[in-house]
Amino acid sequence: MAEAQPRAILFDLDDTLLDDTGNFEQLWRDAVLDGARALPSADAEGLLAEIERVRVWYWSDPERHRQGRQDLRAATRHIVATAMKALGFDDPEVATRIAHDYRDRRDANLRLFPEAIETLARVRATGIRTALLTNGSAAAQRAKVERFGLAPHFDAIFIEGEFGVGKPHEAVYRAALEALRTAASEAWMVGDNLEWDVAAPQRLGVRGIWVDRHGRGLPPDAPARPTRIIRHVGEL
Repeated sequence: MAEAQPRAILFDLDDTLLDDTGNFEQLWRDAVLDGARALPSADAEGLLAEIERVRVWYWSDPERHRQGRQDLRAATRHIVATAMKALGFDDPEVATRIAHDYRDRRDANLRLFPEAIETLARVRATGIRTALLTNGSAAAQRAKVERFGLAPHFDAIFIEGEFGVGKPHEAVYRAALEALRTAASEAWMVGDNLEWDVAAPQRLGVRGIWVDRHGRGLPPDAPARPTRIIRHVGEL
């Protein structure tokens, strides 16, 4: 049986509508190779590997993640400085230079996925209400909304840094449903994060649509079973 059409859809932003992490490995490589020239006898490949190790460790903790995403440049600077110190380089200026260079490259590389705007327009044309739910700082996430002209495509926008809490706190989903005047059972949440965009909203009765853009499938330890799995939002 086909899934009934929802009255409202809650959309994630990064890596759902916006290509936020595409090519990030190359962006790190470029920033580190350039910055390592200022470090005498530095092994750029070794530094790159250590940054990756520290990066995975840093973002693996939910509380560090919550704090770090409120100031991504500071978090990135901390990751680079920690990696450098592990290799015997204590140079805050170079760490800052590498971190800012990476962040500048990452910002410049931001792109809307090709199907994003058309999908949002088609969804709204059917009378379905829409909300945007995104974690991160008010300044950074609002800048993305303005840069890509996304505001007109949503009835409500909830940014963690503006609202006070973000996903997976139930308050943000409840606030979105209230703003859209929609019951949880009549709403979908669409996003790439299995906890934030599937498991948490499902606990409230919202259907969770997981965006598996790379087609890797559910990991063995997946925190939820999505209502649907799609490769991109155009499949909605």
